[in-house]
Amino acid sequence: MKNRKRNRMKGYDYSRDNLYFVTICVKDRICCLGAGRIVGAGRSVGAGRSVGAGRSVGAGRDLSVHHPDNKNHFDRNESIQLNTYGLIVQERIVWLGQQYEYIEIHNYVVMPNHIHLIIEIDSLRVEGKAIKIKSLSSLMGALKTTSSKLIHETGLLPFAWQRSFHDHIIRSDRAYQNISNYIDLNPQKWSQDVLFESV
Repeated sequence: MKNRKRNRMKGYDYSRDNLYFVTICVKDRICCLGAGRIVGAGRSVGAGRSVGAGRSVGAGRDLSVHHPDNKNHFDRNESIQLNTYGLIVQERIVWLGQQYEYIEIHNYVVMPNHIHLIIEIDSLRVEGKAIKIKSLSSLMGALKTTSSKLIHETGLLPFAWQRSFHDHIIRSDRAYQNISNYIDLNPQKWSQDVLFESV
């Protein structure tokens, strides 16, 4: 049997409090979540942030997102134009943050064939409640399963997510800032993205 590359860090408890950067790809990287072009249409419908300036969460981090004042500053008027399926995925990301009290979605973007998000697991949000904290894998499984079901019901029966997902444990304020900026810039840099597929 073919040995699969390990995606999770061996021995790490992925239900523990932390910030995680997650990437999930559509199977075979098929562009089915939106148009592979940039459009000017007000605030981005494919990217969101639920963290306020100067907000301190979890391990006392300053989780405000700082954009360096340079020519690469992302214009939020530029975004991927999501279709029905992309909007379902976006709604499911928002749903995930509402469904599980102990998580917060800090930033995300829905691209034509993948999504990026920063998700925080924070057990203090449910302190004193008899709630079992799900692992990152279980949470991403819920996102993938529910979005797939709704997309199939809408008519795109062949839709599937790629098996598993990629994650990165965010360990510093600088890493958080860099990843958030990367998410914000993803639509603008879509044509140079390693996941780019011309349509």
